[in-house]
Amino acid sequence: MKYLASATLICRVIIDLIIPAYNEEPSIGLVVGDAVKLPVRLVVVANNASTDATRRVAESAGAMVVDEGRKGYGYACLCAMDRLAEQQVPPDIVVFMDGDRSDDLNDFASLIQPIVKNGADLVIGSRELGIRQRGSMTVPQIFGNKLATTLIRWIYGHRFTDLGPFRAIRYSSLLALKMQDKTYGWTVEMQVKALRQKMSCTEVPVNYNKRIGKSKVSGTVKGTILAGYKIITTIVKYAFFNNNH
Repeated sequence: MKYLASATLICRVIIDLIIPAYNEEPSIGLVVGDAVKLPVRLVVVANNASTDATRRVAESAGAMVVDEGRKGYGYACLCAMDRLAEQQVPPDIVVFMDGDRSDDLNDFASLIQPIVKNGADLVIGSRELGIRQRGSMTVPQIFGNKLATTLIRWIYGHRFTDLGPFRAIRYSSLLALKMQDKTYGWTVEMQVKALRQKMSCTEVPVNYNKRIGKSKVSGTVKGTILAGYKIITTIVKYAFFNNNH
């Protein structure tokens, strides 16, 4: 894979990778198998109340697995962050990605580069700027993304094109955000809090593939509605209330 050729770019930086996973047995072994080839210290899979063999498969593939019994993307991410906090040496950068093999790890080096070389705090992998495989995003996902990023531009004055899950953030910046959201609002909370704190935020194009299995959010009408509601209310909440924590 081409990201191996870019390892020298980040060889002096400690990077930990977090993968929230809920019932991703068919894909998680493939994702972890690719991830452990990266120049990362830890691949942490946050097993989020899975009822299949996600935990066993991830561990067999080489991941450090932590268990979060409460369902929710944010719960899983916070659980994994707790494990990072236990390390004797903290990471310099934390990367988040999904466990369904939709994110393309060939884009790993370009995701890290703005932090390592240009001093950015937060880098979003933009599916809008990259190449999306046909059928990789539903119409409600695409519409919701455009609505959310438009609201962010109107309210916060910053142009994001995506709320994508594949992202990198400086660890000290991540801690400063005091992340709280437990469910669907995690990604947008990170972005709007970073803007409120005047952090350096940027995007890079990433490619996006059709996921293995069915989405637990966009794959259902209920999940799509709840996610959209949570994202919009999170954008508004941090804009108009003095509530950064």
